[in-house]
Amino acid sequence: MDYKKTNAPLNTVTRDMIALSEDTNNVYETVCIIAKRSDQIAAEMKQDLQKKLQEFATLTDNMEEVSENREQIEISRYYEKLPKPTLIATQEYIEHKLKFRNPEKDKVDFDD
Repeated sequence: MDYKKTNAPLNTVTRDMIALSEDTNNVYETVCIIAKRSDQIAAEMKQDLQKKLQEFATLTDNMEEVSENREQIEISRYYEKLPKPTLIATQEYIEHKLKFRNPEKDKVDFDD
């Protein structure tokens, strides 16, 4: 998923959780699915940001020599303006782009 090209809203949106949980028939399960995907997106975003900012890292740890790098600031601002991972995950769920399964429901009873 390319989170940079998502059509998720930038601000928080109030959702009808009953309507949102029609696929699972369980509000808690729906929230867990969205939360797990949100954690995945957040980890991916953090890894991408760290990789890009590491290009500007200096080997000196002298606090007196700390200077602000314009490109580094622009990259940070770009990531701050992206929608939050929870909003991206919710949008993916609404658009049926998430694949999920519940092992408890898929479990076959072998005792028969």
